[in-house]
Amino acid sequence: MNEAPDLPLWAAVLVSLLVVAGAAITLIGSVGLVRLPDFYSRLHAPSLGATLGTGCILIGSMLCFGVLRDRLLIHEALIALFITITTPVTMMLLARASLYRDRVEGNRAAPEHDPEPTEP
Repeated sequence: MNEAPDLPLWAAVLVSLLVVAGAAITLIGSVGLVRLPDFYSRLHAPSLGATLGTGCILIGSMLCFGVLRDRLLIHEALIALFITITTPVTMMLLARASLYRDRVEGNRAAPEHDPEPTEP
């Protein structure tokens, strides 16, 4: 399992940059979750951190194992697909549930009504 010494220098540098960038983006999303003032603002930061941070880490993993094995890696592509689909859907459902709860309870954070669509 110790195949890391077989990785060329250019690939090792690129993989490490992608993994560090993905970890930094995910960390920024986590800090945004803690620092932003209300629930609706807090939904934005972790969804971007999860999607972009995981994407960078997965691209680094695809590059590493693609160079080492000389074959396509479907596992990482499927993980990226599922995270790209499920993260926005989950955040949208959380926002709708919170908006519904705020409207039922009469909280001021919820808008009174949905804005009317403007016609061009």
